[in-house]
Amino acid sequence: MKRTKIIAAVLCASMLAGFAGCSNGTVDTSAPAESQTDAVSEATEASSEETAAPANADSDVDYLEGFTKIELTSTDLVDGVWADAISNTNRGTNASPELKWEAVDGAAEYVIYMVDMNTNGFIHWKSIGITDTEIPSGWAPSSDFIGPWPAPGDTHIYDVYVIALKTPVDRLKGGLNGSNPKFVEFIQGLDTDSEGNTGNILAYGKLSGSFTG
Repeated sequence: MKRTKIIAAVLCASMLAGFAGCSNGTVDTSAPAESQTDAVSEATEASSEETAAPANADSDVDYLEGFTKIELTSTDLVDGVWADAISNTNRGTNASPELKWEAVDGAAEYVIYMVDMNTNGFIHWKSIGITDTEIPSGWAPSSDFIGPWPAPGDTHIYDVYVIALKTPVDRLKGGLNGSNPKFVEFIQGLDTDSEGNTGNILAYGKLSGSFTG
């Protein structure tokens, strides 16, 4: 009887030791760490994909296609490349581009948008209340303009729109220096005035150029 009790005690102790070994083994402790690592990796990949995914990264995209178009030029755009001076990098001076465009009959004002086509409607420039048809380099204040600053080695497309409006607007929708997924709605919405009447966009000019960080 005593021998049976001793054997039972030994077996029990062995089983307990085995369980203890499992609880302190690599399987139990490493599983949470692996899951945590996978979660971080997935989050990083998703963030990277979201940042890198081009949104209408095509110089042929025209958000105001169908409206009357006017000629728009800039001495800061040469052979499809924006000058370093307009950038918010160590090569630039963060100066808004020089622009010149055709006068539009009946225009109460001109407004300007500059958008990064590679980052989901990232607005770099928005100005209202313009009555001249030519503005010099560096004309826009810092509250209206922040120059391109893509990551080193990355090339982005930046489109500038000058829009002639029949009726002035109080503001341009969209946040400066940030992504605006509804940018297409904002710019096309300028055709409707504050009273709900369409036909507010009389004409527009568009420039498209690249800049490499």
